[in-house]
Parts: sequence; C-alpha cells; structure tokens
Amino acid sequence: MNIAIVGTAYPLRGGISHYNALLYQELAKTHHVEMITFKRQYPSLLFPGKTQKETEGELLRVPSEELVDSINPLNWIAVGRELARRAPDVIIFKYWLPFFGPCFGTIARLAKRNGHTRVVYICDNVVPHEKRPGDTAFTRYAFSPADGFIVQSDVVERDLLTFLPRARFRKVAHPVYNIFGSGMEKPLARAALGLPAERILLFFGYVRPYKGLDVLLEALADVRTRMDVHLMVVGEFYDDEQKYREQITRLGLASAVTLNADYVANDRVGTYFSAADAVVLPYRSATQSGIAQIAYNFDRPVIATDVGGLGEVVLHGRTGLLVPPNDPAALAAAIRKFYVERREAEFSAAAREEKRNYTWEAMVHAIEELATP
Repeated sequence: MNIAIVGTAYPLRGGISHYNALLYQELAKTHHVEMITFKRQYPSLLFPGKTQKETEGELLRVPSEELVDSINPLNWIAVGRELARRAPDVIIFKYWLPFFGPCFGTIARLAKRNGHTRVVYICDNVVPHEKRPGDTAFTRYAFSPADGFIVQSDVVERDLLTFLPRARFRKVAHPVYNIFGSGMEKPLARAALGLPAERILLFFGYVRPYKGLDVLLEALADVRTRMDVHLMVVGEFYDDEQKYREQITRLGLASAVTLNADYVANDRVGTYFSAADAVVLPYRSATQSGIAQIAYNFDRPVIATDVGGLGEVVLHGRTGLLVPPNDPAALAAAIRKFYVERREAEFSAAAREEKRNYTWEAMVHAIEELATP
C-alpha cells in the first residue's frame, strides 16, 4: 500500500513524534510510506514549553515533509488537494487534541475527493484531559470523514463510541517504545546522574496538572517519615514550575527530590529509567500513557493510579501496583509496600514478559485491516 502519515515528526520533538517515527519504520518494512509533518504545529502563544523542535541528537529522524500549518485554513486546503492528487491508499492521522480537529478534518475531506483514499485515525484521546470550548465540535468535524479508528484503551473505545456509535475500529495496545536502547546497570546509571541514594523513584515526562506530581510529592513526604526514598522529576513543565518548587520546600523535600525541568534528549532517557527502582504515574486522569511503555522497555515496575487505561497496562501485583487517584496516603502506602516487600525483582521480571504483548506488528496489522474497504 501507499500510506501517508500526517502528524508530528522530526525535527519536532516529544512522545508523539517518537510514536510516528516508530510507526513509519514498521510500516515501511512492507509498504511505501510518506511522513507529512507540521511547518507550524502550535502558535507560540498556545505552546507552554521552551521549544517545539529537537535540539539534541537525531535518534528518531525519519524522512518527512514539513507541509502543514495548524492554524492556516488556506494551508489545510492546499495540503488536502495535494494529498488528493497523490492518492495514497490510506492517510493516518495521530489524534490527541481537538485543537487539530479543523486542520485534520479539512485535509481528510479534501484528500478523499479522489474517490480512492481512506482515512484512519489513531486516537490517543477522544476526550482531552484538559477540556476547552469547542472540543466536541472540533472532534466531530475531524472524525466524520474517517473510515476507521484505532483505540489503545477501553476508555478511549468508550469515548469513541459515544461520538460515533457505529465507528469501525480496532483496539490495539500502545506499543512499547523500544528506541531508547537497552539501558545500563543501575549503579552505573546512578553514578552518571550523581545519585547515591539507596531507593530511587522516577516521575518522567511533561508536567501538567492532570499528571498529579503534587500528589506524588505529598506521598513522598509521608513515605520519608519511615524510610529514605529519593525522587527524580524529569521533564519540562507545562504548568507553573514555581508552585511545585514551593511545595518541595514546604514539605522539607529539598534534599529528596532531583528536579530536571528540561526536555531530555533521546540518548539520555535510558540513563534515568535505568537509575530508578520503579516509575510512578500518579495521574488524576489518563487514557493510556507512553511512559508506562518506556518503563516496560527498560523492565521497570510501575506504581500508578488506577485511572483510564493505566489499569490495563499496569498489572496490579504483577508488573506494579495500582492505587486510587488523588490519594497521597494510598500512594505512599504502595511505595512503602513496594520496598518493604522487596517486589522490584519480581515486578521487573513480569514487565519483561508483559512487554511482549505491546508490539508494532499488531498496530500495523490493524491499520492494514482498516485500510481495506
């Protein structure tokens, strides 16, 4: 098949760019694939981070065309017409924010006018974590010309069927991010990061309100009344960084938290995961989380809240522990249980087995099915 992927790709950075690059590489084994990315993904006023582009390394560089301007309707028309002319068998859109609904929906409608091209959405979210006016209308506009959908958790499946009860879809688990290497021995990773602590946890990824870092900090203060545990917070802040720093000071955690508030280059990711005993996802809401898939890539246990699709990926008592959201005491108890019962080796072995269920081959097979009328 001739396939076009429309979405974030190198030189744009982040987990979605990584996902699309891995998808491109897997599809390209058996199909002809074009990657079409943004020349402007977000207007500067709407982007909370420091830069939208990869500034270090080219670990996931794939060939791409920078064609799409997310806020220019004339551009959407031009790109849609160009795709109609190229007539790929299928266009794949990675959907995570209704902000892109008008852009993707217009491109999809115009591309399909050739009477040949089909449209498939891979849905990270249908209902966003942080809701804004227009979300429902934008999502309906994006989805109405689609021929198929891929969802990656039960909660996204339910949300999709609320919008489109007769949607043609396949459910495929979020594949493992296997592009950060195999990691290193824990003592070497800790030495590289200057972390001599005996017990170390990792919170990784962009910091946003729904991800519950404040809950984790409250839990850490509780845990440290009984045992020494160190927390690495690694990721750029898309929320007010100062309020978290003030919380760390108020809770007396200045020596117990290592804060790296920058985007981590791809070739450094493995060092942080290798240094940790477990990864903590204290989310208030979730659909699925690529962070859990990175943790599994490094055979790391996950301690998470039981929200959205996290409970489908984190197997309680097998690959990690699950607790209710917004409950620092329950999260603290789970962290203590993890250490007191010495569960790391057991959970790590199970994670090593479980990650075999999250393959890119399954994703490609689902796309091939949906691309067939």
